[in-house]
Amino acid sequence: MSVTDVTWPQVAASVLLVAVAVLVAGHQRFHLTRDLLVAAVRAAGQLAAVGVILLLLFQHAGLLGAAGWVGLMVLVAGQVAGRRGRAVPRASLLATVAVAVGSLVSLASLLALGILPARPEVVVPIGGMIVSTAMQATSLTLLRLAEDVRQARPAIEARLALAMPVADAVAPHRCSAARTALLPAIDSTKVVGLISLPGAMTGLILAGVDPLTAIRYQIVVMYMLLAAATVAAAVASHLAQRRLFDATAHRLRH
Repeated sequence: MSVTDVTWPQVAASVLLVAVAVLVAGHQRFHLTRDLLVAAVRAAGQLAAVGVILLLLFQHAGLLGAAGWVGLMVLVAGQVAGRRGRAVPRASLLATVAVAVGSLVSLASLLALGILPARPEVVVPIGGMIVSTAMQATSLTLLRLAEDVRQARPAIEARLALAMPVADAVAPHRCSAARTALLPAIDSTKVVGLISLPGAMTGLILAGVDPLTAIRYQIVVMYMLLAAATVAAAVASHLAQRRLFDATAHRLRH
């Protein structure tokens, strides 16, 4: 049996790890037992359903179906990120736009440059990684920007009272929010290979691919995730800045 030949009975046996997590959480009174069980059941059910859908997608839908699936992921990611930044007016819409732009720039660049082949079995998993990273950057940007603006409201209004433009009045907080959102992607890129072997590289090695080949793929993955996160954070902070202020009087909204 190869490393990648994991059977369903073996998957069922791995439920013991969930039991360990539940026992530890219960013993330490984390009050997370129900959340752990729900997360484990949902993960298994969602992955099984997605596996069936992707099998049909790869066999029958082609590249157009793969693009539609990535678009669906963008819509879901926008709603998730929007809930995090719900203090910003119309957060779900601007989060969806930010995730879409960040994802499109990164994925389209890889395909246009010929770095990745335009095949459904490549576009869907790579697109999922890109969308997930863009979603995290957008979510953190909106959350941090809304909190910073709320706390620094007197200072921002003082700058506005001195006839400072809106962009300049909120610029320190917008940049701070984007920097905070990008730190996880930057830190993970700095220590890749030293602390952890990321998922793409690990999966290729487990599948029997030469480590040097896996490394080349992983370098591409890290660069595309950095681009997606940075573009998404920039777009999210720019759009959120505009929504936080009145469009006509340039006053900070409550």
